[in-house]
Amino acid sequence: MKYYKTENVLPEKLITLIQEYIDGGYIYIPKKQESHKAWGENSGTKSYIYKRNQTIFCRYQSGVSTTQLAKENYLSESSIRRIVSQEKKRAFSTCSSLR
Repeated sequence: MKYYKTENVLPEKLITLIQEYIDGGYIYIPKKQESHKAWGENSGTKSYIYKRNQTIFCRYQSGVSTTQLAKENYLSESSIRRIVSQEKKRAFSTCSSLR
């Protein structure tokens, strides 16, 4: 979050009006709803995890054990099973929508 000096961004009349409600304090102004981005979109984390999960699923389908996948990806076996389950559902829904 970036801080701005009010005198540099707001008209004086608006500053005076805001001071009637909160004088000398801090106020948070949220982003417009259309400016919001989903988690991980800015940093690329979301796409990284999506690709990682697809790779895990493909390797699982080719016969690699959940134990081995857990070790390679530094995840628990239950996390690997959850990822495989989610990717199965995603693959099924993708295939179903193509029919």
